[in-house]
Amino acid sequence: MSLALEIETALMKSSGPLLTGELLVKSLGYPSVGAFRKALQRNAVPVAVFSIPRRKGRFALSRDVALWLAEQRLQYAGREENERVEEIKKMP
Repeated sequence: MSLALEIETALMKSSGPLLTGELLVKSLGYPSVGAFRKALQRNAVPVAVFSIPRRKGRFALSRDVALWLAEQRLQYAGREENERVEEIKKMP
């Protein structure tokens, strides 16, 4: 099972296909709702966030958040591997 699918499955079990409120904020790694609001104002939220008529708050799809989280992890793993290679190259 891919990392993205594992994350999506966990998010779907906990909240269903839509994330909102504190779970959305924490899933995206924001320290507070205020920080999330500031990111919204700056158009800096890394996934598509939308409103639903006659519903309070902002929403994102669990799938979008899962894909973004998996991408962040894989990019980190790639940087970490590149750093190790560079360290090895510097060795006498």
